[in-house]
Amino acid sequence: MTLAKNQLQQDAGFEVFDYVAGGETAGIPYAAWMSDELESSMLYVRKKPKGFGRNAQIEGHMEEGKRVLLVEDLATDGGSKLNFVNALRSAGAQCDDAFVVFFYGVIPGALEALDQAGVTLHYLCNWWDVLHVAEKGNYFSKEDIAGVKEYLEDPLGWSGKHGGK
Repeated sequence: MTLAKNQLQQDAGFEVFDYVAGGETAGIPYAAWMSDELESSMLYVRKKPKGFGRNAQIEGHMEEGKRVLLVEDLATDGGSKLNFVNALRSAGAQCDDAFVVFFYGVIPGALEALDQAGVTLHYLCNWWDVLHVAEKGNYFSKEDIAGVKEYLEDPLGWSGKHGGK
């Protein structure tokens, strides 16, 4: 998580987050590590209010107007990130940044949708990074690499050609 901390401090500013929020459920361990690295308090955000008791969607004490970093394991199209960000914002947080370890980077419009919502997605790697390492290390045949590149360059077209919708 040190690499993630360094990247966030470079891209979002040094010590700018008051809280780190982990999205249900896979984001919780990453948020715990990140909150420790950033020396920030941690929150937990559910996909929806739990439906009983306090009906809370966010667990943990959060002061309104404070900056919150949303942390998750991965992002595909950004939809669940927006759900969590909107919950945090509704509770009074300033949440303009999300961090994931892995961003698929193949779904058209994913970053644009987050950007339109005022959310910057920070990530350590994507499929292009994985492909680069695989190609550099000769871990797969040239044909396999070419097939993956074809998919990454046009995932929807590739899917259509191979029986997808």
